[in-house]
Formats: sequence, structure tokens, C-alpha cells
Amino acid sequence: MRKTIVGVMGPGDRVSSIDLDNAYQLGRWIAQKEWVLLTGGRKAGVMDAASRGAKAFGGLTVGILPTDSTEGISEAVDIAILTDLGNARNNINVLSSDVVIACGMGIGTASEVALALKNGKKAILLTQDPDSQKFFSNLSPKNILLANSPEEAIALAQQIIENNH
Repeated sequence: MRKTIVGVMGPGDRVSSIDLDNAYQLGRWIAQKEWVLLTGGRKAGVMDAASRGAKAFGGLTVGILPTDSTEGISEAVDIAILTDLGNARNNINVLSSDVVIACGMGIGTASEVALALKNGKKAILLTQDPDSQKFFSNLSPKNILLANSPEEAIALAQQIIENNH
């Protein structure tokens, strides 16, 4: 039986301490649910925090890297997929995930949320940024779900997974 893959997307740079803590907690919850965590794989921001959270609780982590080398990879990534695609790897992140959770918001994260919506996938926004919430909710009210905590994001992810099986 194929494992469930949950993508946690978020900024690598200019990330808040709240987003880092939320990402770590998301990784922890994903590991405890025995889902696979998928991130952008870098040792930066949300990607690293989520991967570290999952590893701390025995989870399996996959990193989809934008380059052709493992330089700068999170030490908490189990499976590194080298793409040499730069930002185009964001589409791989989204299409490979059963559920997409955006933790915080940055330009790359916004592109991943937009790609999820374009592909008819639901995306969970775990951000306190009202502009991001409003923008994406207006684009696709049926496919954007808002979460106020990692626990709420995981509960929403569980519902999406159950409805897709």
C-alpha cells in the first residue's frame, strides 16, 4: 500500500519564529501519523524545521532539491531527490504530495499554493497573514482551507486524505 505524502511548504529565508515552531510541530504530527513528509529539502527555514520535527519522532522525510547536488541539504532529509530544476521543482513538490500545507508565506510558497490550486488540489494555509489568506481564499474558496495551529492543519489534512481514499 502506498504511503501518504504530506508536503509542507514554507519560506527558507525571512521566516518567523512562529512559522519555525509550527513547521517543527507539523513534522512531528506527520511522523506520528506515519505519513511521509515532503519538503524542498534545504537546510533553511520551514523546510529544515519540518524535517527536523519529523525525524525527532521517527518519521520518513523526502527533500525535493532545486539543484543537482546535496550541498545545503537538511541533515534531517532521508531521501534527497536532486532535480536541477530551480523553482520549477515546486510543481514536483505539489504533484507528489497528497496534501499540501503552507506554513508561513513567501514567494516560493505562494507559487506552490498556486500550483496546488491550478492542479485542483486542496491546500491548507497555516499562516497568520490575512492578505495571503484572503488572496488565496478568493482564488479558490473550495480548495483553500485555513488553519490556526499545527494540530488544526493536521486534522484538516486527515479529512482530505480520508475523502480522497
